[in-house]
Amino acid sequence: MQFKHPEILYALLLLIIPIIIHLFQLRKFKKVPFTNVQFLKELTIQTRKSSQLKKWLTLLTRMLLLACIIIAFAQPYFSNSESFNTKSETVIYLDNSFSMQAQGNNGTLLNRAVQDIIETIDENEPISLFTNDANFYNTSVKAIKNDLIQLKHSPNQLDYDAAVLKGKNVFSDDNSSIKNLVLISDFQQKEDLLTVVKDSTTVKDSTTNIKLVQLKPASTANIAIDSLFISKSTVENLELTVRLKNQGEAIETLPVSLFNDDKLIAKSAVDIETEASTVFTIPANTVFNGKITIEDTNLQYDNELYFNIDQREPIKVLSINEVDDTFLKKIYTSDEFDYTSTPFNVLNYNLIEDQNLIVLNELKEIPTSLITALKAFTNNGGVALIIPSNDILLKSYNQLFNNYNVSELDSLNLQEKKVTTIHFSHPLLTNVFNKQIKNFQYPKVNSFYNTRSNSGAAVLSFEDGSPFLSQSENIYHFTAALRTDNSNFKNSPLIVPVLYNIGKQSLKVPKLYYTLGKENNIDIPTKLQQDDILTLVNGENSVIPLQQTYTNKVALKTNDYPNSSGIIAVQNKDTFLKNLSFNFNRNESNLAYYDLANIENATVNESISTTINDIKSATNVNELWKWFVIFALAFLIIEMLILKFLK
Repeated sequence: MQFKHPEILYALLLLIIPIIIHLFQLRKFKKVPFTNVQFLKELTIQTRKSSQLKKWLTLLTRMLLLACIIIAFAQPYFSNSESFNTKSETVIYLDNSFSMQAQGNNGTLLNRAVQDIIETIDENEPISLFTNDANFYNTSVKAIKNDLIQLKHSPNQLDYDAAVLKGKNVFSDDNSSIKNLVLISDFQQKEDLLTVVKDSTTVKDSTTNIKLVQLKPASTANIAIDSLFISKSTVENLELTVRLKNQGEAIETLPVSLFNDDKLIAKSAVDIETEASTVFTIPANTVFNGKITIEDTNLQYDNELYFNIDQREPIKVLSINEVDDTFLKKIYTSDEFDYTSTPFNVLNYNLIEDQNLIVLNELKEIPTSLITALKAFTNNGGVALIIPSNDILLKSYNQLFNNYNVSELDSLNLQEKKVTTIHFSHPLLTNVFNKQIKNFQYPKVNSFYNTRSNSGAAVLSFEDGSPFLSQSENIYHFTAALRTDNSNFKNSPLIVPVLYNIGKQSLKVPKLYYTLGKENNIDIPTKLQQDDILTLVNGENSVIPLQQTYTNKVALKTNDYPNSSGIIAVQNKDTFLKNLSFNFNRNESNLAYYDLANIENATVNESISTTINDIKSATNVNELWKWFVIFALAFLIIEMLILKFLK
């Protein structure tokens, strides 16, 4: 037992005063003579003994009464740990990702967590709290109560190791304080291992106590709209395929609805076990602001998916030829491309600036005037594809390549080589192949140009690792001629996806929808006047996104806005240009969780209140002064009873 004010205990010395009073209080008994002396003598002895007992009991109760009062003022206590008088800091990470929409026993996991924090933590206790998208540092529950109640779900979730690192950075530099970091989450499984399980050295240290509060939903069943794509396109119609995923028991009839704006266009029903799809048909070449919806009682954010189809803008391709370009015409067809072919000797340089892609088809020489025009074209966001001839003027090609940090070409090598390496990770080949192909009929060349270095990003490479097709900045270039007497690449299955994607990526045509929470690069075909700027408009809200203006387009980059799913408009002042659709990432739809049962480097609990109370008890003390006040009252009552009833 310890005392907050031990100096008051000196007052116990005053207890000697009642002892002295009782010892020196000599009361003389008056003798009264009676005839029966023997009888009176016995009565006198008995009275003296009773009086002495009553005095000593009264003395004892009074001393105990005064001692209890003195000890109560000294405020005695017992501490639960050796750190009872150490400063304590508490930092809380509250996961507000979409998986926290799952229903628990008392509402959604997030709402239950917020309620427990408000009810458990003293409203004036200093704390720091952060979520995936908000920070509340050095504050109190009372100050942030309304913010917590109105807390919304975030499309982006911090990695758990990032949350731990961020939480540690919030603590003060006071090494003597106890630092408690509380992570409140459902701990949904991600692609990476949970750091606090994988590596204790990154979490546990001598000054920080990690406490994990894992909130578990009542059910892990969930149905989500996974994706949507155009599966078939004809002159008259488009077929939209909707993919659905189910995590739970099989469902015989799940309604799926298609809306255009707010009008119900079609409705279908699917049977789903783990995955299913359904197809909707809509008219082609019409503006369609669509929304797909399903009904599911668990997670709500993945029950709808927005998309839109605007009037198609053809991608402008200019081919400058000195050989036949039939293969280019077959790839860059009129339904998606505005293809223009011109012989090199009659090239109109005024055509260049209005294009999206320029193909130099086996020119023997690239004059300085064309190099200058191409440089200005690519600086404005255009893309160029260089196919060399078998007989080129190396100096002119290398002069062009020097403008783009492309490795210079060397002498022509007359050795036959196969193109055996496909760089699947290159953005040009994204989603081209379902899997990495090893047994493949590789194309070959009879001659090619050596390069002085392997600069640039290779798309296709020869068997010795030297590049066949590379990219550097806005330039794609082959190292061999594609004419049929030199290569069979025109007959290879690779030519169509490679050249087609070069054309498609020369103008980033808006997709059916974009994903929120990631960087999206969107090209808007338009010509702006000086000082004009594009805005994203959603109802009464408008934002100016990051953008770069080129001759015939504006490149938009979206990051933090929009922050909610839906269809927003792109405008130039009051002039409407097109719509863009945004949806949340579906990563949170998979309700699978880490098993924290065997974790050793952090304390795991399923209750927020229990965790907070454990933190309090580590530094709280059991104060005993109230008990001593009660004892003092008890002794006072005992004294009164002794004086009244003890004869």
